[in-house]
Amino acid sequence: MGRHCGYLALVSALACGADWVFLPESPPEEDWEENICVKLSENRAQKKRLNIIIVAEGAIDYQNKPITSEKIKDLVVKQLGFDTRVTILGHVQRGGTPSAFDRILASRLGVEAVIALLEATPETPACVVSLSGNHALRLPLVECVQMTQDVQKAMDERRFKDAVQLRGRSFQSNLNIYKRLSVKIPESQIVKSNCNVCIINVGAPAAGMNAAVRSAVRMGIADGHRMLAIYDGFDGFSKGQIKEINWSDVGGWTGQGGSILGTKRILPGKYLEEIAVQMRAHNINAVLIIGGFEAYLGLLEMSAAREQHEEFCVPMIMVPATVSNNVPGTDFSIGADTALNTITQTCDRLKQSASGTKRRVFIIETMGGYCGYLANMGGLAAGADAAYIFEEPFDIRDLQSNVEHLTEKMKTTIQRGLVLRNENCSENYTTDFICQLYSEEGKGVFDCRKNVLGHMQQGGAPSPFDRNFGTKLSARAMQWITSKLKESHGTGKKFVTDNSVCVLGISKRNLIFQPVADLRKDTDFKHRIPKEQWWLKLRPVMKILAKYKASYDVSDSGQLEHVQSRSHDETVGI
Repeated sequence: MGRHCGYLALVSALACGADWVFLPESPPEEDWEENICVKLSENRAQKKRLNIIIVAEGAIDYQNKPITSEKIKDLVVKQLGFDTRVTILGHVQRGGTPSAFDRILASRLGVEAVIALLEATPETPACVVSLSGNHALRLPLVECVQMTQDVQKAMDERRFKDAVQLRGRSFQSNLNIYKRLSVKIPESQIVKSNCNVCIINVGAPAAGMNAAVRSAVRMGIADGHRMLAIYDGFDGFSKGQIKEINWSDVGGWTGQGGSILGTKRILPGKYLEEIAVQMRAHNINAVLIIGGFEAYLGLLEMSAAREQHEEFCVPMIMVPATVSNNVPGTDFSIGADTALNTITQTCDRLKQSASGTKRRVFIIETMGGYCGYLANMGGLAAGADAAYIFEEPFDIRDLQSNVEHLTEKMKTTIQRGLVLRNENCSENYTTDFICQLYSEEGKGVFDCRKNVLGHMQQGGAPSPFDRNFGTKLSARAMQWITSKLKESHGTGKKFVTDNSVCVLGISKRNLIFQPVADLRKDTDFKHRIPKEQWWLKLRPVMKILAKYKASYDVSDSGQLEHVQSRSHDETVGI
């Protein structure tokens, strides 16, 4: 769908690694029929037997003539004779259960809309509540409508570059990244950098890691680098499990869960000498680490080892990927959205299983170590009555209050309860203890069941959000590496400053590169979490929605902005 907007087609193409995409904002070149046949023929010659072409509902050519899926099918069958099928998704795109992201987004924007109404005066212009990156905004309605009309006008006048620009930075960035990842530049046109860049996965597996690796490999090759894959984390690095990885090697990786390269929690500390030897042997000029808190610690150790081993004096960057979402320097980590979807879907099924049983409460334990992100946001998405987390200490009085709340709730038409507990929220108030306490206190009113979700949260295919997030984050990381390597101009310059060892993350509306040394002060190393976490400001929202007596402090929300005129480029996230 998307008769006048190619957003769905574009992000779907990024998420599934489509071979070609047709958009109304960016028509194909004049000789697109020949180009698409050439590309499909090359793919078949490389033994790629499956090709996906995505067509937006309003796709057009440069003459503003429609491009239909049937037209493309007839072209492929007539010119190449390939077996071709057309699938028109239609209204199945409108239906279905909302994802965890959509539920949380709806809750946040609903809160923002109510606050906007409460703060409005007779002079306040009508506004649209939106999300930019991870930041809630209020934008003037008139400006938003005008911008939509400007896009359509640009397309009607065949000013397609302007149309793409008017869609905003996010759309433009998506399109540029897709073009670089989908079309391999001929070897003769690539300017070789003579630099070797290695990619390594560290920590527990997270959905989206493979999409991030694919993006980094293809971006690096397009920039002229030689890409090296390191297998089995720092352990494999020390043993020399290093192999060159090419463009076609990562085909189809976008939708794969887990880590194809293999990943371990082992830190590089005791292997620094061996890793330095391997870096010297393979002449490694830059390092890209994709992983969670272990990757963050490993980056710190490798940075500290620069004084003893000059091999580590190269650009090093980390892309956060962990279901726990506990990496300092970023609001989101790759893999957390997939884990949240698993938790939300499980909660939905549990509540449905009790639809024939009156008065039942489910106690669900989530992963995350000491970070309560999964429990808190999962509770918000699933409509939980309470979520126990390490960051917000609780005692027996809080448990008593929750039991009393559920007892009152059972007197209404909703006779099911849902309580989430982060695995390390308390040493003594374990999942078993809470379940037994609730069972005893609720005797005669409701009974309890407990579920420990465990490693279900780490497995499965990555969500579209994690595929796109991993793809775009890795692409930006490789752009950073390329810019750093250009500073040396092939002179073998040694990088010793803090800004050559960074964590790439998203903060509010921006993608930022933060030196890992600067993040030390923001880290609780004992509990492996950041000292400040943005999602804690949403705790009152969950309590209010569960009908507790709670207040939402606007001044502390950190996410509200008043209506003001601003350019579109300032109001779009990644």
